Amino acid sequence: MSKFGNYIQEAYDELVHKVSWPSWEELQQTTIIVLVALIIVTMVIFGMDLVADRVLTFIYNLLGK
Repeated sequence: MSKFGNYIQEAYDELVHKVSWPSWEELQQTTIIVLVALIIVTMVIFGMDLVADRVLTFIYNLLGK
């Protein structure tokens, strides 16, 4: 059990003393960037899905199925 306690202590020390945490402004800016990127990727995937649906529907209608 002492190995586990040692691991927890070292992890805590690293998080408190060695990790460089972003400021509140940096966190807000990067969150906005991620959300905008997420919206763009979602719109691209939606567009690709819509185009694929229309193309396949057209092909199926041509084949009479």
